[in-house]
Amino acid sequence: MGGASGLPDPGISRIEPPSRLGRIILGNGMTRSKSRDDLQPSAWKTVPRWAIIVFLLAVFCIFASFGFVFDGMDMGRQSALDLALSAVIIALFATSYAVSGIILRQRFWIAFIPLFISENICMTLLYTWLPKGPLPTHLDSIQLSGFHNRLVFDGLAVVISVVLGYTGLVVVSIAESRRRLRIELDKAALETEMAAAHEIQRLMVPEQLPSAPGYSIDSIYRPAAQVGGDFFQVIPLGAGQTLVVIGDVSGKGLSAAMIVSMLIGMLHTISRISQDPAQILTELNSRLFERKHGGFVTCLAVRLDPSGHVAIANAGHLAPWLNGAEVIFAGSLPLSLVASADPEQVTLEMRPGDRLMLITDGVVEARDSQGTVFGFDRVQALMRQQASPLALAEAAVDHGQDDDLTVISIVRSA
Repeated sequence: MGGASGLPDPGISRIEPPSRLGRIILGNGMTRSKSRDDLQPSAWKTVPRWAIIVFLLAVFCIFASFGFVFDGMDMGRQSALDLALSAVIIALFATSYAVSGIILRQRFWIAFIPLFISENICMTLLYTWLPKGPLPTHLDSIQLSGFHNRLVFDGLAVVISVVLGYTGLVVVSIAESRRRLRIELDKAALETEMAAAHEIQRLMVPEQLPSAPGYSIDSIYRPAAQVGGDFFQVIPLGAGQTLVVIGDVSGKGLSAAMIVSMLIGMLHTISRISQDPAQILTELNSRLFERKHGGFVTCLAVRLDPSGHVAIANAGHLAPWLNGAEVIFAGSLPLSLVASADPEQVTLEMRPGDRLMLITDGVVEARDSQGTVFGFDRVQALMRQQASPLALAEAAVDHGQDDDLTVISIVRSA
C-alpha cells in the first residue's frame, strides 16, 4: 500500500458551483448551447386546449370575412353556394397556416408552400364549377334593390365575422396574460424556494474541515442544478478520534434541504452521547422514523482513530473504497424505513499512505446524453490512479451530472 502523491492540505473542503446549465453534452467533452426550440416546448403542450380552439376559430372568422369582401368587390355576382364555399375555403386555409405556425414555428415555410398551392387549386376548381354571373351593364329597380341587399348582407357578414374573430383573440390574449402571470409568480416562488434550499445546503456543508489527528481529509461537494440531499460532516470526538459522516436524503428541493439540516443537528447531538458508528446510525434511524418524513436516508459513518484503527458503519449507502478496492459490506437498509435498524459495521487498519474514499451516488450515476452511466468501473479505475476528489468529481461532471455529488478522501498521514 503505497503513499499518496500530490496530497492536498488537510482540512480542505471545496464547494463547487452548480454544473453547467443550458448545454447538451455531445461526447468527447464537447458541448453545444441549446437553441430556442430546444428550450421552448410546443404550444400544444403548454397552452390550454380551449385557448387553442378559440384562437383557431377567431382566425377562421376573421379570414372568412375576406370571402364576403371579395363578393362585394365582384358586385354580388357569386351564387350563394359559391359565396359560402369560397368563404369557408379561405378561412380553412388561413386556419391551416396558423396551425402550421404553431406546430412548426420557425419552419412554418415547410407547410406554407403546399398549402398555398392547394388553396389556389381549390379556388380555381370552385370558380370553374360555379362560375360568376355576367357583369351587369345596367340595373333596373329590382336588380338594384337585390344588389343593395347583397351588399348589405356582405357588409353585415364582414362586421360579424371580424367582431367574432377579434373577440376570440381578445379572450385568448387576456387568458394567456393571466396564465403567464401565474407561471411567472410560480416561477418566482420556486426560485425563492430553491435559493433558500441552496443557502441551507451551503451552510450545512462545512467550508473548513476540522483537523483529524493522523489523517489528511479532502472533500468536494458539487451541487446539481436542482437541490438534492447530499450531506457530509466531520465531527471531532474525544481522545483524538474523528467522526466522518456522508449521506444522501431522498427527494429534492427545500424539503430535502430541511431534512439535511435536521440530520446534521441530530448527528452532533448523538455524537456527544455515543462514539460507536453503528450505534450512532441506529439512534439516528430511531429519531428519523419517529418523524415520518416520508423518505429515506442512506448514510455511512466512519470513526478515525489516531492509531490507524477505523470503524465503518453503513446504512444503505455506497461502500467506501480503500486504495481502489471496495470495502465489502453484506448490505443493510437505509435509515427511516423501519423502526429498528441494524447497520452493519466493519473495522480495518489504515497504514501511512492508505487512502479511504467516500462518495455519493451522484458520482456513479452521472449519465451522458446517450443514457450511459459513469459506473463503478470508471470510479474504480480513477481511484486506483489515486485521483483526487476534485479529479473524480470533474470526471463525473464531464460525463454528465444528474444529481448532487460528494467525494471525500481520507489519507493516513502518520
